[in-house]
Amino acid sequence: MELNCLLPYNGDAYFYGSLSEPMSCIVGGYHACYHTKNGSYVHHMGIKQGGNMAILAGVGPMGLGAIDYALHNDIRPSLLVVTDIDAARLERASKLLTVEDAAKHGVKLIYVNTSGMEDPVTYIKELNGGNGYDDVLVYAPVKPVVEQGDALLGRDGCLNFFAGPTNPAFAAMFNFYNVHYSSTHVVGTSGGNVDDMKESIKMMETKAIDPAVMITHVGGLDSVAETTLNLPHIPGGKKLVYTNISMPMTAIADFEKLGEADPLFKKLAQIVNDNNGIWCAEAEKYLLANAKAI
Repeated sequence: MELNCLLPYNGDAYFYGSLSEPMSCIVGGYHACYHTKNGSYVHHMGIKQGGNMAILAGVGPMGLGAIDYALHNDIRPSLLVVTDIDAARLERASKLLTVEDAAKHGVKLIYVNTSGMEDPVTYIKELNGGNGYDDVLVYAPVKPVVEQGDALLGRDGCLNFFAGPTNPAFAAMFNFYNVHYSSTHVVGTSGGNVDDMKESIKMMETKAIDPAVMITHVGGLDSVAETTLNLPHIPGGKKLVYTNISMPMTAIADFEKLGEADPLFKKLAQIVNDNNGIWCAEAEKYLLANAKAI
């Protein structure tokens, strides 16, 4: 409390508060990017306003949050290219964070499946008129993806290595000719600070962003141990836990099938289906009122 880390939260659902930490990491990544001007040593922090941005491996749970923030923050790119190699994830992302909504906020959003492409760098640059990008965010700790991000940078371009590798020896090539002559730079972020979390909370309270798109599974306190032990084998995004109920960790996509035999899941399926398949405050309220207490 002496460090002002007790943060007020006035959202309409508990689960948004639980997402303030991952969102703060995303916000911190955006703020850590920087750009310079010739003749000055001042670093202008943040992504380039109205610039060109690419998010590589960008439709996982954290990538979805990054797209949401890019579209709905005050500082936005004019072009946002999001790549991945998972067709199902790309399709889900395009339905949750649409090209049409992006256009309403002045952003041209393009989803690209780079799987099988012989030269994804050239293709992605062609989407930007053959030019490099001002900001490139790398959301997977994969050597070719990092090197692809480096190759996409334009003059004064900034690469943010957001993804956290588990291998302490992880390395990738970086073009230092461009560092010297084209002022390209690389930053990395891990976590967000208190101000990043405050910003995340404010944007969720005002419904500027909806990080519920990250959540793919919901469970109770008694599902935590098994879920934690088996997490690498459970597909999807964030696993949401309600500590005061008993419930197996359940994929939102399975609610409808389970609802054939369980009225609780039948109603939850109806609620989330009416909300584009996304967990929401209404679903939370129903679950807490009707699930088995623990």
